[in-house]
Parts: sequence; structure tokens; C-alpha cells
Amino acid sequence: MEDIDSVRWRDLDRLLLRAGNLVGENFEPGEQLRNDLQEYAKVLVVGAGGLGCELLKDLAMSGFKNIEVIDMDTIEVSNLNRQFLFRMQDVGKSKAEVAAKRVMERVSGVNIVPHFCRIEEKDIDFYSDFNIIALGLDSIEARSYINAVACSFLEYDSEDKPCLESIKPMVDGGTEGFKGHARVILPGVTPCFECTVWLFPPQVKFPLCTLAETPRSAAHCIEYAHLIQWDEEYHGKPFDADNPEHMQWIYSQALKRAEAFGISGVTYSLTQGVVKNIVPAIASTNAIISSACALEALKIATACSKSLSNYLTYNGVEGLHTNVTEFSKDDDCLVCGPGVLMELDSSVTLQKFIDLVGEHPRLRLSRPSVMHRGNNLYIQAPPVLEEMTRPNLQLPLFELMGKVSKDSVHLSGTIITNDKKSTTTRKVRVSFKGIADGITDMDTACGG
Repeated sequence: MEDIDSVRWRDLDRLLLRAGNLVGENFEPGEQLRNDLQEYAKVLVVGAGGLGCELLKDLAMSGFKNIEVIDMDTIEVSNLNRQFLFRMQDVGKSKAEVAAKRVMERVSGVNIVPHFCRIEEKDIDFYSDFNIIALGLDSIEARSYINAVACSFLEYDSEDKPCLESIKPMVDGGTEGFKGHARVILPGVTPCFECTVWLFPPQVKFPLCTLAETPRSAAHCIEYAHLIQWDEEYHGKPFDADNPEHMQWIYSQALKRAEAFGISGVTYSLTQGVVKNIVPAIASTNAIISSACALEALKIATACSKSLSNYLTYNGVEGLHTNVTEFSKDDDCLVCGPGVLMELDSSVTLQKFIDLVGEHPRLRLSRPSVMHRGNNLYIQAPPVLEEMTRPNLQLPLFELMGKVSKDSVHLSGTIITNDKKSTTTRKVRVSFKGIADGITDMDTACGG
């Protein structure tokens, strides 16, 4: 009679105990592979919403035992129809904390550590601790941030080829109604999020004249209350989309405006969707896309099969259709590429370098923090770290980088796109003039 553990992992063992024609290059079947997966593989799930809940469940049931999840949101009543880990008594609680607790209650042996905070609040060392990052996000900005973080670990050799040991794999999923996608991102090998950001449709924006003079839909009324009436009423007070009182005020004003123009369809749920740009979600689509993402994570961790190459689309609007497309990496990508080349004199100080970065036409990064091979050369915040690293500003960058002739530095700062500030990371290849193999011309001339 089979023991419980054998029955539990029977399907997983079918993948890990047998060789085949589709396995990865380094695949070695055996029981030790499952043990290594459960003991050493560490996965971060970003987002604990509809897709995130499914990801946590699927990863836990696929053999991953060391999982962490990060999400800044609390549970709302409107989440309950598709985010199956939550109950009515959970409303108002942290999504990450409740989701972790529920999965650990149902899947024995798994350890899920929740983080109830913004993704920007975690430092780079936090993200470096994971073998795989799985994304269950509904925001382009959040995807872009995590993509930049993962790509910041990527190093290139002297021939501008990615160092395989520095690659931080990501698995990204997204859903909208009956449609969805799953993709594998291997920075430096496959296109990163920034390489293919054009895949995401631009956010719908309504002309202000239409909102103010001739509203024709419920969405027009909601946006008028959000973009115009709120500021008129509260005179510059920031609107918080996560504040129920703020959202209720927008809903009430939109309802009044809709009634005045004979427009129907304004609901509180629609108000949330328009203001927060929430896309419609269906539980079955989340389940399908999550299963694809979890399978790709398992492939990456064990090499039991070749990874998806590299973008899967799912469409269940009419029947069922899936398609896999291989997109190409952008060799000049500012995020996952070798980096922007800057040639500097060996006398250039770190402060001067930061100034040049802000003026560079391809970078234009303001208030950047600078890191070289894991060492913080200068940190903008918090104040205690800024004060500790401030003396470096007056030192030559050449000396701070260990007097090498050429190497990469990572910068984290803010850029302005479409009048909107966002945090991002950039990689710069610094080459020092007159330096060869870490030896200056003067060193050569004076050497004995």
C-alpha cells in the first residue's frame, strides 16, 4: 500500500523521475530533485488578488514549500466572487496575510511568509533572496518596477553576453475577462517587460470637454467626478482610491450627474473599476493562467521540461484558443540590456557622474542611488544611509569601482514619463579613458 506522501506527489514524480525528449539541458531525473525543489527553491509571489490567490495555491500543490507573498491591499467585498481564499469575515484584512494563512491551512508542509506593504518598501536584498519571481499583478507600473528590480541583478561579461548565474527568472501572468497571458522572462535571454511594453494597450482617457459638456456614458460621469469635481470640492486634497469614503463621494457625485443627463449604469463597482482602472476578472481565467505560470515556474526550478518560448495567450470568448508567440529581445533595452555606455576620465567624482546621468539623453535619471557589484556607493534614502554614503560623492568613481577599466553600475532613481514620476532602475557601463586592465598609463610608466 502506497504511503500518503507517495500518493500526494505522484503526478509531480511523473515529471521529475523520468527522462524525455522535451526536458531541459541540465535535467537529471531522480527523487533528489523533488527534495531539492522542496528544500531549496524559493519563490516570491507579487500580488495576492485573483491571480495571486491561484498562484499561491498552485505553487504550494506543485511541490514548492518556501514561498513568500507581497501585497499592499486589504480585502474588499467586491473581491470575494473571484479571490477564492477570502471570506466575508476577512474584509478589511491584509490580502497577503489571509492568503498565506489559508493556503498553509490546506497544504501541509508549505511555509508562506506574507508581506503587507508596497513593493517599493522592500530593498534590493529582499528580492535577491528568491530563485523565481511570479507576478500576479494588474498594474503596468508595478510590473515595470519588479522587472527593473529583477534585471538589476543581471551582469554581462566582457563580450556583452549575459552571465547565466546572475539571471533572476520571472513568470508573469495577466487576465482580462475571458482573455489572459502567461510569459517567461529570463533577463538577458528573453525580452523583458520593458522590451515588449507595447503589448499592453494604452489606458483609455476621455477628453475633458466631453466629460464637462457632453457626457454620454456612466464612465464619463465617474471620470468627471474624479478628475474635476473632487478638486473643485477639496482644493488640492489628494484623492485616495483605497479610501472607501473618498470612493463613496465620487460614486455619489457621479450618480447625481448621470441622473441629470439621463444616463444609467453608474454603480459603486463600476466607479471603483473606472477610477482604479480595474479590468474585469473571471475566476476560471485566473485559474487557467495561474496553472500555466505555476507549470513554467516548475520547469525553471527543475528543468523537467523546456520553458515556454516565451509568450502564451489564452482566449475563451468564443470557444477556446491558445497561442504561443516568440518575441525578440531588444538589444538596446535600457533595463535588461548590457547598459548605456559612458566613457569617463578616471578623475570624475561620483557626484559628477550622478550629474552626468541626469543630463544623459537616454537616461535622464534624477536623484539616483548608485550600486556597484552589491556595494552601495551612494544611497538617497533613508537619511541614515544617505549620511553614511555621502563622503563617497567627492571621491573618484574609478577608485570606488576598484580601479577597473570597465564595469557596470546600477542606478535607482526617478524618471518623468507623460508628466508622471515613476521609480526605475538603469544600468550603465562605465569605461575609463586611458585605462587598460585596471592599470593606468601612469602606473605603466612608473612601474618597476
